[in-house]
This record gives sequence, structure tokens and C-alpha cells, in this order.
Amino acid sequence: MNNAPVRTVSDAKRDFYTHHTRPINSIYRRVVDELMVEMHLLSVNVDFAYDPIYALGIVTTFDRFMVGYEPENDKGSIFNALCRSINSTPEHYRGDAEALKASVGGMSLDDLKGQFENLSEGGDGLRGTLAAVANKEKFKYSRPFGVGLYTLVETAAAEDALKEKDTVEALFKDLASKLNISTDKLQKDVELYRSNLEKFAQAQEVMKDMLAADRKKREERQKAAEAAAEAISESVVTAPKAAESGEAAE
Repeated sequence: MNNAPVRTVSDAKRDFYTHHTRPINSIYRRVVDELMVEMHLLSVNVDFAYDPIYALGIVTTFDRFMVGYEPENDKGSIFNALCRSINSTPEHYRGDAEALKASVGGMSLDDLKGQFENLSEGGDGLRGTLAAVANKEKFKYSRPFGVGLYTLVETAAAEDALKEKDTVEALFKDLASKLNISTDKLQKDVELYRSNLEKFAQAQEVMKDMLAADRKKREERQKAAEAAAEAISESVVTAPKAAESGEAAE
């Protein structure tokens, strides 16, 4: 029997900031905090089991909602700290996520849907991962798992196949039933994820406009300062000449 104390959110946050010591930009802080807390709470849940679909959801969420982060080099440090805060590694998460995504890279949406058929028979690779979920007595569903599943579908689907809300809902209702997971939870998480992506893109455009306006103001102030400095310099240079001209006239 393991009598070790259960790690707390405070423990995870302390470990995170041990590995990433720089402040996090305010617009992105909520993304990082929510991911950190979610990853921690799942890691200490006795019914939760890590799998590549969950890893893909974590990696995709981080990569998409950290687009535009400055300084760019800090993103690797932040993701490393997230993984280390739950005693894992970024290599583990990214390795599993990239391998899983690559496995559906050449599939059509129909090919991918075929992977969900007859999961009671088990299988290898992606089918093995899906079968483990479908056949698990107490599978702990999570939002990152839903995002990972959506990412697989998005990778295999044609560009305009997921535009219609009704089509998306019907598709994920079918997939949820094949995996023996809550249709309602999966559909809500997929809908929220898609909505948040749109909102984030809009927020980024607003930020770009604000930064551009701020940059323009700084440039205008700099030009005004340079013009003033040049005017002062000219007055200093021309004043002695004017004085010399006056002396010569005398």
C-alpha cells in the first residue's frame, strides 16, 4: 500500500516555477495556469490513465493557444516546466503526440472512422489505443482527451469537412458511442475548443492592432524627438556664425 502523500496543486506550481523562472505574459498566463492545474488533477486521479490521445490533446492545446508568445524561445521552457510539474517530460508528451498524429497523416476521414470499428477485438497502434479506451471498465474521460480526438479527426478530414456544426456533432456522437464515453461531454468539449480557437484568433488580431498602434506612436515620438534635436543642433551651429557675421560688419 502506497502511503505517500498526494501531491497538491501548490506542489505542482512550485515545481513549475522551479523549472521556468521567467514571468509569463499576462494574456497567456491563464492558458498555462489552467493546463497546469488540469494536468496535475488528472495525474493524481486514481481512475486516470495517460494515453497518446490525451498527450496529443495537451500538446495541441499548448501549441495553439501559445501562438504569438514572446519571447518565442520561452515556449519550450514553459512546456518543459508543465511536464516536469507532474514528474513527466516534454519528450514523453511530444513523442507520443507526434507519433499518433503521424499515424493518421495518410488517412481519409473514412479511414479514421474505420479504426473505431469492432474495438472489442483489440489491435495495434491507433486501434490498440482506441480499444484500450473502449474496453476499460473505468475510463477517466478528460477535456484534453477530447481535444486529442478532435485533432486526429482534424488531421484526417478534408479542409471544409468540419465547418458545419451539425456534421461535427453527429461525427463525435458516433465516435463517443464506439469508445463507450460520454457523448455529451465530448461534444461540449469539442464545441468549446472550436469556439475558444475562434476567440483566441480574434484576441490575437486585437493585440496585433494594439501593438501596431503602440509601435506607430513610438515611431512618431522618436521622429519628433529627432526633429527637435536636429533643430536645437542647427540653432547651436548657426548662432556662432550669426555672431561672427555681426562682428565682421563692425
